[in-house]
Amino acid sequence: MTNFGLIGVGAIAQAYINALENCEFARMAAVADVRPDVAAAAAESTGSRGFTIYRELADWGGCDAVIICTPPVTHSEIARHFLELGIPVLCEKPLATSLAAARELVALADRRGVLLSVASKFRYVDAVIKAKSMIASGLIGDILLLENTFAAPVDMTRRWNADPAVSGGGVVIDNGTHSADLVRFLLGPVSSVNMIVGPGCQDIPVEDNALLLLETEGGAMARVDLSWCFDKESPYYLGIYGTGGCIQVGWKDSKFKQRNKSDWMAFGQGYNKLEAFRNQLTDFCGAISGPKSALVTSEDALATVRVIESAYRSAEVGNWIGVGTVEPLPAAAPERFWSVGAAE
Repeated sequence: MTNFGLIGVGAIAQAYINALENCEFARMAAVADVRPDVAAAAAESTGSRGFTIYRELADWGGCDAVIICTPPVTHSEIARHFLELGIPVLCEKPLATSLAAARELVALADRRGVLLSVASKFRYVDAVIKAKSMIASGLIGDILLLENTFAAPVDMTRRWNADPAVSGGGVVIDNGTHSADLVRFLLGPVSSVNMIVGPGCQDIPVEDNALLLLETEGGAMARVDLSWCFDKESPYYLGIYGTGGCIQVGWKDSKFKQRNKSDWMAFGQGYNKLEAFRNQLTDFCGAISGPKSALVTSEDALATVRVIESAYRSAEVGNWIGVGTVEPLPAAAPERFWSVGAAE
């Protein structure tokens, strides 16, 4: 049984609390939040210890691992503290708000021999896993295009996600981190990216509407629509198109159709958030206790940050850019880069 400490008790933390209650390999041992009333309420509801300072949770010594659910700008500092103590870290996405900071964390985890992973819930969705297997089997031939959409009208004017000093950017670093990881998971490494900032709908200092075009090392293309402004009204968030057919992965169902066949074939269930989080925790616990590595490694987390940073750089220059072909910005000043596309 892995005793977890939960750092930050915001909206996403509730998903972890629910998942921990339904995971046979893990339990909530402690929570920490800078808001005393929130920390106390979460501790009481979960039967765990409550702290207002994450360092005090670390000093308590009752946690085998921690989950970091604080705003992105704090990830590096908090993760570094626990990694230095030899405590495994599962960090909410993104791992860091700059590639330089992410590199420092991965290097530290390697030096200390400590497990570091980042939350990538879609890798743990049954239909996504099955889609990856279908692609690998050649069921729909050579992959030509992947389309991904994470778009919904959301008022971001009062949320920290729209403050670049806290979030590191807008909808691209927020939702696009999942997109970049999905493309890498299904199609392999990304070689180049082109980010196009679209017209916005809210008076916020970050992009709320963007298009990512990606090319993989295998030659496939990906198109990613990211928006807090509109809903494409599609039940499918992934479309994968090959020379021999296509796969659609959706919120409520998934299906595939092979070329020259008229019928769609259903597979898998829809998106189950609780199940995805529980599977993620089970995988992480297994990597702590056994020889098997986590499905999402620290190198995966680093590669995703590299794609996102390259995307913002491409928006800055207004053209395609090779992933990882430019030096990262200093870890201490990510806001200089992540504000690309901000409203004037």
